[in-house]
Amino acid sequence: MARVLKYDIPGTDWRISLDEARERGFADVFASDVARPLPLVVEIGFGRGEFLMDLAQRHPEQAYVGIEVSFKRTLKMARRLARTELRNVRLVESPAEAVLRDAIEDASVSRFWINFPDPWPKKRHFKRRLLQPQLAALLARRLVAGGELHVATDHPDYAEWIDGVLSKTPGLENVDAPRPFLRQAPDDRRPTAYELEWRALGRGFFFFRYRRPR
Repeated sequence: MARVLKYDIPGTDWRISLDEARERGFADVFASDVARPLPLVVEIGFGRGEFLMDLAQRHPEQAYVGIEVSFKRTLKMARRLARTELRNVRLVESPAEAVLRDAIEDASVSRFWINFPDPWPKKRHFKRRLLQPQLAALLARRLVAGGELHVATDHPDYAEWIDGVLSKTPGLENVDAPRPFLRQAPDDRRPTAYELEWRALGRGFFFFRYRRPR
């Protein structure tokens, strides 16, 4: 029997709409709760949310934004957050490109995390892949000088696609060049729940680290 989706938020609801983020700006959104509202740390496609919550718990002085296109995942994450004392996370239910384009300013993000986006393996679906040249260009512009973009995938063909997109994006440089990616996770990276499951199944991983030059 399928579980019934619970809509009540047992505490503060940290979701904000794209319109509110656009109109107020994230510096104002976080001003009363975080010592240093900017630059932000942003996770695109937070899934179950454990990666984002772990970051926020370890760095309560830092402002975190989670972007997720799924209403169900955003709602579940909002319920989890409401049971904690965290005040440094905001959730936006929206396509990532809309948030990047309309609600995040240039040079306002210190780090982007994109963990295991849908690879859309069929050729006719490649246009649905998250990592496209126009989105990568937006990511580059939104990073502060020295800011980083971290991307992880377990799909070999998508890894080639990501390499092709990021390596050609003006304003980004590969931290691990001449290697296109790492096969082992960087030391400062916490594994996601999906990653732990897939590792147990023997899957391989590809970790990309890019930086906006200073």
